[in-house]
Amino acid sequence: MPTALTLCGSIRSGSVNKKLQDAVDAKLRAAGVEVNSISLKDFEMPIFNADLEPDNVPEAAGRLADLFRTHDIVFIATPEYNGGLPPLVVNTIAWLSRQKPSPFRHAVFGIGGVSSGRYGTTWAQSHLRDSLSKIGALVVPTLLGTGPDTSVFDADGAVAETGVNAKIDQMLKELTHFSRGGI
Repeated sequence: MPTALTLCGSIRSGSVNKKLQDAVDAKLRAAGVEVNSISLKDFEMPIFNADLEPDNVPEAAGRLADLFRTHDIVFIATPEYNGGLPPLVVNTIAWLSRQKPSPFRHAVFGIGGVSSGRYGTTWAQSHLRDSLSKIGALVVPTLLGTGPDTSVFDADGAVAETGVNAKIDQMLKELTHFSRGGI
């Protein structure tokens, strides 16, 4: 059975991106994928500083890198801050990129996000795709950006828009059919 690790680039209570993570989790489970849904709140890391290496690398970076290495799929739901990635995502990627062996060369990655604007984290996802690709990740073609956030989910937190559900379904096809050779 394929395995998926999902995470959200926001640790804020009530995050719409956490709702997106939950929606993707549910669809992955329905597709027969074993899902490990995590919060970056459980992986505290200081602001990346190369002066901390090699003696003060946060233990959480190693634990998170191991999770990336041991799952077939990684899905990241990210908010967009000022047209870019939030500091939490940037810092997480920075620390993980320093781990050996690379935690980005096993899984197939999917990225998505929800924003208050109609562009649906397009710029953040573009930055994230670029960063992940440069460090060896295989990112599926479908980007799961949506907004405005007030119309994406119903009162129960389920995806309310048919178009968003179709994008999730397309991404799931890609995540479960693309392979790095080990899935």
